[in-house]
Amino acid sequence: MQNYVFVIDTKNQPLNPISPKKARRLLDKGKAAVFRMYPFTIILKTAIDNPTISPCQIKIDPGSKVTGFALVQNNQVIWGMELEHRGGLIKKKLESRKAVRHRRRNRNTRYRKPRFLNRRRKEGWLAPSLEHRVLTIETWVKRLIKFCPINQVWVERVKFDTQKMQNPEINGVEYQQGELAGYEVKEYLLEKWGRECTYCGKQSVPLQIEHIHPKSLGGSNRVSNLCLACEKCNQRKGNKPIEEFLKKKPNLLQKIKTKTKQPLPDAAAVNTTRNKLVKVLRSIKFVVTGTGAQTKYNRTRLGLPKQHWIDAACVGNIETLVLKTSQPLLVTCKGQGGRQKAALNKYGYPIRHNPLKPIKGWLTGDIAKHQKLGIGKVTPRSKGSFGFTPLGMKGYKSCFPQDISAIHRKDGYTYSFCQHMPEFTGK
Repeated sequence: MQNYVFVIDTKNQPLNPISPKKARRLLDKGKAAVFRMYPFTIILKTAIDNPTISPCQIKIDPGSKVTGFALVQNNQVIWGMELEHRGGLIKKKLESRKAVRHRRRNRNTRYRKPRFLNRRRKEGWLAPSLEHRVLTIETWVKRLIKFCPINQVWVERVKFDTQKMQNPEINGVEYQQGELAGYEVKEYLLEKWGRECTYCGKQSVPLQIEHIHPKSLGGSNRVSNLCLACEKCNQRKGNKPIEEFLKKKPNLLQKIKTKTKQPLPDAAAVNTTRNKLVKVLRSIKFVVTGTGAQTKYNRTRLGLPKQHWIDAACVGNIETLVLKTSQPLLVTCKGQGGRQKAALNKYGYPIRHNPLKPIKGWLTGDIAKHQKLGIGKVTPRSKGSFGFTPLGMKGYKSCFPQDISAIHRKDGYTYSFCQHMPEFTGK
């Protein structure tokens, strides 16, 4: 079972999605043409006056790394999608840029000094990696509204209790105290680790505070990353990762990892963006919110598997749910490309100069229709003919820009090809 196909008429009016079989029939008879590849959309060659519309609901299950989307019409899931975010890559690139600035300021060159205390963040500011999640979900909601009759947006407004995730027995005023209430850090660690060396078990010896994950490798000063070690073990470990230091003692390694408290970055990301996401979506459509417990209850009651797009379909109050698709569209955020004029090698020397973009109105990765070769990806060149790679084939062929027409412009995402029917190719 495949995703339903979106349909618009010549006035760009969204109509009811149809099954892949009906879409194929319209394309074969010449009554419609491919309008967009992802999400797959066809455009009728006539206008429909006063169409009978059955409204759909967009259901969203926000996640820190993957967000699930589902379109539900009359208690039937007709379309699904899983969107993989690039927040981790954004954070990595920002840290790389920060390192470059620091190195540049430390060189013996003339450069402006860093600024301090003269910039203020706006109210409601989010880190770029978190803001990306909100903006990407907003983009896809607006995109789906263009191709499908939507009347409501249902979103899971989950809130994680991070303290209870670490300590299930916490209650009442204990929420206000934290894990170091009434303790100094050293005293807290002495009680936590039994007043003995974490690695060799020695007692009644001077103990030093030790970073489990070394600071030189990105470890933090959080109490969850601290333990106690005697001087000998502390010197022997140095800045080695704990996995390397205890590779001959797997049982001790597992014991230490179990005792330490794992950070909860995913839960923190969802908690931080939950309100901003609902606020943004309410400016687009009427929003209905649900809870995470409600979603899990619906999925368990209906006997559905655990997947992001199925979790999205189970958001809110539902009685029954029928899956009309089992192949969601898999989308990965890749961005629009860098701003570098030249690619560098590992030593910092240019090895290739990037051409100006776009070239004759085309970008690498655009999907077009060729008169004879069918549908494929375009590789523009500054001089001469373009490269054209038909979908499902290896190697490219030459073509001229006047012989191709655009079907899907590069938009910063990559899509799974297995979710679309090969019968559409070349039609």
